[in-house]
Amino acid sequence: MPASALKPLFESYTGQKLESSVELPVSGSHRRYFRLTGGNLSLIGVLGTSLEENRAFISMSRHFGSKGLPVPAILATSDDGYAYIQQDLGSKMLFDLVSQGRESGIYSSYETGLLCRAIEQLPALQFRGAEGLDWSVCYPQQAFDARMIDFDLNYFKYCFLKATGLEFNEVQLQDDFERLKADLLKDCGNTFMHRDFQARNIMMHDDQPYIIDFQGGRRGPIYYDVASFIWQARSRFPEELKQELIRTYLRALRSFQEVDEDEFRARLRLFVLFRTLQVLGAYGFRGYFEKKPHFLASVPYALSNLRNLLQTPFTDYPYLNGLLTELTGMPQFNEIPQDKRLEVHIYSFAYKKG
Repeated sequence: MPASALKPLFESYTGQKLESSVELPVSGSHRRYFRLTGGNLSLIGVLGTSLEENRAFISMSRHFGSKGLPVPAILATSDDGYAYIQQDLGSKMLFDLVSQGRESGIYSSYETGLLCRAIEQLPALQFRGAEGLDWSVCYPQQAFDARMIDFDLNYFKYCFLKATGLEFNEVQLQDDFERLKADLLKDCGNTFMHRDFQARNIMMHDDQPYIIDFQGGRRGPIYYDVASFIWQARSRFPEELKQELIRTYLRALRSFQEVDEDEFRARLRLFVLFRTLQVLGAYGFRGYFEKKPHFLASVPYALSNLRNLLQTPFTDYPYLNGLLTELTGMPQFNEIPQDKRLEVHIYSFAYKKG
């Protein structure tokens, strides 16, 4: 759909002539975003290639807004559903606002405060956001389930692990994947799972954190989004900050349910492992196959998280634990590159027909 499709939407909604349309940069999305201005108004126009994905975001945004949650308001949609206009939240992305801490590994009290304010919004999204939500609009699936886990673990295996050239026994690995899947499925509450709750998807607007890019959300366990936020691959959160963010989340969570902190932390650790594998699969696909360098540059950071996580072994998954330990010890992943492009040699990779 051409960008010109946004012009009548803007002018019909605002009553102003469109004076400027500037496309905004994106990283991992096929959607196109434009800052539209006219008169004294500034809105965001979106062109999507998936009708189902657009429908999910628009429906969820309106539902979350009705619950008083901090999300962008949907203002107008095209008749065919491929274009829409939403509230302009400005350009203050949380990811950028904490850049000094991310680069140095030392977060100021200001940056720490921003991060805490963001994660304390999460329980409200998970619980209040789930109340009355039409799960049928979720895309590509309605819930965190066995199929999703299989997809993500295979994503890791085929798009990342095989690309490293590391040899492994697929049967033994699959046995541990099955055990991991069974353990993950013990937590499937009736709560909303953002699926990509991280600093890139938090905007600061009017000094308040707003949550964006939840179109891939679904019903699922609370731990996944906590893991996504606190173990962001490039965040370099020191352990003290990670613990402060967990404590902040738990304080907010207690407004919605009772919490056994030891049980919570044990379950969270399992989801940190799963999320890290999913992220590595995504980096492999976006970087190796879609040739997006930002994702390749993030691989060593994710492996650093994994290396730290494995300091306490996952004894319930002995083969997986050993394989991941070997993976994190591979020479090409031992150092986080500064200005070098990560290079991975693919020795053997193929999809079989059928």
